Amino acid sequence: MIEVFVLRPVVGIISNHYLLNEQYPVHASGTMNGDAVAQVSDCIPLIIPTDPAQVTTEELMATCDGFVFTGGRPNVHPEEYGEAATEAHGDFDRGRDAVALALIRRCVEIGQPILGICRGFQEVAVAMGCSLHPEIRDLPGRMNHRMPPDGTLAEKFELRHAVKLSQGGPFHKLFGATEVMTNTLHGQGIKETSDRILVDGRADDGTIEAIYVKDAPGFTLSVQWHPEWDAANDPVSRPLFAAFGQAVRAWSDGKTIRHLQSA
Repeated sequence: MIEVFVLRPVVGIISNHYLLNEQYPVHASGTMNGDAVAQVSDCIPLIIPTDPAQVTTEELMATCDGFVFTGGRPNVHPEEYGEAATEAHGDFDRGRDAVALALIRRCVEIGQPILGICRGFQEVAVAMGCSLHPEIRDLPGRMNHRMPPDGTLAEKFELRHAVKLSQGGPFHKLFGATEVMTNTLHGQGIKETSDRILVDGRADDGTIEAIYVKDAPGFTLSVQWHPEWDAANDPVSRPLFAAFGQAVRAWSDGKTIRHLQSA
């Protein structure tokens, strides 16, 4: 009897550059990102090094069927949206900027699925022509969206504010509600949008929390919060990662068909 083995689609998880023990350089991603992709999206998670000397956009797109652009402490360098860096902009990871922004633009162009989370949400926005506030908690009327400095991991990722979604928009259709509760662990946020980005959700203080790319041929939903936390159980996170997984499988199936037709 021949055993048939079905390979799951591959999702590239964009990593961050760290110094382990303050001296050993690594590319890493939180395990909860892989858990969400493997358990909810039902895909193989593959951590992507964010060094343009190691990978190219073409190689990554040929290797993976979709991409998750994760959160991370370093911020997108303001030069990427035409502004000068200040102390308020925090730390940067220019290697990740180089890999992620080019990859987002190309994926959006051809319809390869992407999911942006926190910094990844900001990368999608910047790649599509938006600018960012360096520190939204300093703006009049805004709440502090940053991670609480103390407490357990569960307390830091607890649901802290509502996000109001556009009636009839893709997030409303996905979640079955026009208001959902989310966690919040970010310092920056979108300042000026572009004609490529459609805003589909905001916090009560006006901070943009959910976006997608206008007229994109593929999945481009991106959120400012962290849906990877408890993704298998959270009523907002689970449908988001499940829908992303469906889009990735559709892309993978189409890639197989295109390969067979060209053979």
